[in-house]
Amino acid sequence: MSQQSPRMLKVNSTLREVLADEIERLSDKRLEMVSIIGVDTAPNLRHAVVYIDVLASDQYQPALDALSRAAIRLQSVIGRQLRLKYTPTLEFQMDYGVVGGERIDRILRTLSTAKVEDE
Repeated sequence: MSQQSPRMLKVNSTLREVLADEIERLSDKRLEMVSIIGVDTAPNLRHAVVYIDVLASDQYQPALDALSRAAIRLQSVIGRQLRLKYTPTLEFQMDYGVVGGERIDRILRTLSTAKVEDE
């Protein structure tokens, strides 16, 4: 992610809040444990990547599928609630930082357990 202007940081934060609120209102079971981690909007406001996390790693693909199906509805909510020159098209991706952090945490716990057993 590149250096962003204060305006783009505000746009991303506001989009994240609006999307998180609206996703809670959706009745799709695949979205029950979805968290919006962040949003990265293009400077021209035409495209936004929405980063998500889910409670169980096997739920990523179903959640991404459900969000892709709901994208038009979510875009219309953004269009109604925010005053932007353009309503960005939404692309949903899993947040690899969260996944990588969880993997590192598991490795550290394994190493910690192995060290205790050696002593």
